[in-house]
Amino acid sequence: MSTLEPERGAGTGTLVEPTPQVSHGDGDHERYAHYVQKDKIMESALSGSPVVALCGKVWVPGRDPKKYPVCPMCKEIFDGMGAGDDKGGKGGDGKK
Repeated sequence: MSTLEPERGAGTGTLVEPTPQVSHGDGDHERYAHYVQKDKIMESALSGSPVVALCGKVWVPGRDPKKYPVCPMCKEIFDGMGAGDDKGGKGGDGKK
C-alpha cells in the first residue's frame, strides 16, 4: 500500500512505498498474520507468486492465518486507512 504525504504549497502529494521485507522464515514477521489485498491472496494461491503485506513483508502464503496474532504494523496501517476502505484483508499465510 502507499501513503500520501502532501507537499507544502504544491497542492500535490508524494507517494511513499513501503520497503518490502522478503521473508526467509525467521524474525518477528513470521509470528504474525499480515493484511494483504484479498485478490492478491487468491492470485498467489493459484500462481504461487508472493504477496506484499501492508507492512511491506513479502512472502508466499501457506499457513492458516487464524493461528497467529495480527501484525501490529499492518493493523496500524489498516486502521489509519479509514472506514469503508476495503483494500486490505488478512493474508492467507498471512498470520505468521
